[in-house]
Amino acid sequence: MNIEIHPIGEWGVRVGALLARRLDEQPGLRLCLPTGVTPAPAYAAFAATGGSLGQTCVFLLDEFVLPPGDPARCDEMLRRDLLDRLEAPPVAFHKLDVDAPSLEEECVRYAALVGDGGLDLTLLGLGANGHLALNEPGSDADTGTRVVELHPETVEAAAAYGEGAPPSRGVTLGLREILASREIWLLVTGGHKAGILDNAINGPVGPGVPGSYLQEHPNTMVLADPAAARLLDREAP
Repeated sequence: MNIEIHPIGEWGVRVGALLARRLDEQPGLRLCLPTGVTPAPAYAAFAATGGSLGQTCVFLLDEFVLPPGDPARCDEMLRRDLLDRLEAPPVAFHKLDVDAPSLEEECVRYAALVGDGGLDLTLLGLGANGHLALNEPGSDADTGTRVVELHPETVEAAAAYGEGAPPSRGVTLGLREILASREIWLLVTGGHKAGILDNAINGPVGPGVPGSYLQEHPNTMVLADPAAARLLDREAP
């Protein structure tokens, strides 16, 4: 596992530049993207520098079960924070459709779509309780794409994204599909994530901290700021 620590004031710019460089090298990536507070500065920097997704196939990592157009929905957040800012939007944008008649059938469809070619690069955040996407504690490495009941910490975090009632359920790409990605970037910022990042990187591997499964992935890079990395045995800038 490679770990890069970037200064707090420069974290978004540097991560955005890394993504732009990666897409310059391989513009036709099958790219899986998260939403939320953590990746937003990197998305803004990527868009500001003229980054293009014009040859890229984008997959949304997860979604809250909320009404269409709700500002807290992940598809709405990704459009606001990234897609609508680009001169060249992705050649395809795939997402979990929480408006489908059957969420269970929708999860089967999405897992098959992702599996048909796999993912080249998956960006992830790390939940305060160690979740990856909406794979909450208790999820094992072979857990597939599915409907989930959100833990209280996740509901509380999601409440900040919208003005209405926060979601209690979601649909998520499973750890099985995430860990099959050929490359993973874990994005972590803020001192409130220091303890869980240390647990994910240095603690035992298991379902108690889903992020710990990244220890066993062959090509993972952690992109953290000094506050999040303060408990790691690394020198922060």
